[in-house]
Amino acid sequence: MHFLYDLAVYAIPLIFAITMHEAAHGWMAERFGDDTASVMGRVTLNPIPHIDLVGTIIVPGILLLGSAVTGLGGVLLGWAKPVPVNTRNLRPFRQGMFMVALAGPLSNLLQALFWLLMLKLFILTGFLTQSLLDLTIAGVMVNFYLMAFNLLPLPPLDGGRIVTMLLPYEAAVKFSEIERYGMVILVVLIVSGFLTYFMHPFVWTARRLLTWVLL
Repeated sequence: MHFLYDLAVYAIPLIFAITMHEAAHGWMAERFGDDTASVMGRVTLNPIPHIDLVGTIIVPGILLLGSAVTGLGGVLLGWAKPVPVNTRNLRPFRQGMFMVALAGPLSNLLQALFWLLMLKLFILTGFLTQSLLDLTIAGVMVNFYLMAFNLLPLPPLDGGRIVTMLLPYEAAVKFSEIERYGMVILVVLIVSGFLTYFMHPFVWTARRLLTWVLL
C-alpha cells in the first residue's frame, strides 16, 4: 500500500517534469529557427506524445518500488522520448544550441518553483492536506533531481551540451567526442556514488526552500 501511495503521489509531478523538460527543448528550438519538434507535435504540455515506456514509466516505477522495499529515500530519475532538433536550422548556432540545452533544466526549475508556490497557497488558504503536502513536496524534489541530473557536464546530457557551447571551437570538438562513451561514464558515476555527490547541493537547496515555505 505504501508503494501504491508513493506511485500516486509522484506520478503527476514526475510525468510532467520529464515531458515538459522535453517540450521546453522543442519550444526553445523553434525560437531559434527550427520547427522540427513543433511540426511533429512535440511542443505540447500533453505528456502522451513525450512518454517513453522505459524511461517515463518502468525506470521511475522500479526506483519507487526499490525505495519502498528498502525504506530508504533514493534518487528518482527518468526520461522521455528525446525531442528532435535539426541543429542546422538554429540561428545563431552557438546561442541556439546553448539555449535549447538550457531550456530543459530551466523548465524543471520553473516547475519546482510552481510546486513551491502551490504549497504556500495551500498553507495560506488552510486547504493543505497530507496528500497535497506530499504531492507538492514530491513536485519540488523530483524537479530538482531531474534538473541536477541533466546539468551533469557530460555529453549527451544537457549539461554537456551547455559546456560544449561555452568552450572555444577546437576544445568543444574534443569535449563533444566524450559523447560516444557518455552512457558508460554515466553508469560509472552512478555506481561510484559520484552522481549522488554532484546532486547534493541541488537536493540541499530544494530542502531548504521547502523548509522556508513550511515555516
